[in-house]
Amino acid sequence: MTYKSDEEIKREVLRELRWDTRVDETEVGVIVHKGIVTLTGWVDCYAKKLAAQEAAHRVHGVCDVANEIDVKLSGDLVRTDADIAKTLRRVFEWNVLVPAERIHSTVSDGWVTLSGTVDYLSEREDAERAVRHLAGVKGVTNQLVVAEQEIEPEEVRSIIEAALERRADRAAQRIKVTVVEGAVTLSGVVRNWAEKRALIGAVSHAPGVHTVHDHLRIDPYQVAAAHGR
Repeated sequence: MTYKSDEEIKREVLRELRWDTRVDETEVGVIVHKGIVTLTGWVDCYAKKLAAQEAAHRVHGVCDVANEIDVKLSGDLVRTDADIAKTLRRVFEWNVLVPAERIHSTVSDGWVTLSGTVDYLSEREDAERAVRHLAGVKGVTNQLVVAEQEIEPEEVRSIIEAALERRADRAAQRIKVTVVEGAVTLSGVVRNWAEKRALIGAVSHAPGVHTVHDHLRIDPYQVAAAHGR
């Protein structure tokens, strides 16, 4: 198997940024070292910062992304903290995937901090996703706590492994699941960032899980070799 050089990865990340209509690639700098991509520059909204990060992760050969892009609001994207807070409340109340009455937000200079208690890790993540693309938001700190549930670690592990077994790409054969007091550790090898995100997303729906420690390693060549491709 031939691994991509840092220069090849950089060229492909830049192409992916040009392809993504949500991003102006001229605003983003790309540095690559041993498969780790660092994004620099500045954009006028938080959504674009995340879009650039997602674009970099889509490129084969990228192991991790350090997103150092600054958000500098301009023009009609500027909102007062009070306006953002009011909008957040409406967004949560309209979102059927999150318990709005249990989620509280604090907005300071465009930065949103979420606090409160939810029942599932997936609700914690859905609440943060609801905030990311709002005008005026510069960033999000998610302090939502997943409520403890009485469920045995072995039962949690069995539920997660069963969910992975249902995947058509045989991910369960490559992934080790460890559960300690509601904290799940995933280790093993995945093909790409999309597969990693899908696996972590599957775990977030398991009852009793409040934290996921991601020790998954992206290596499409090793996965292909293991499957005899």
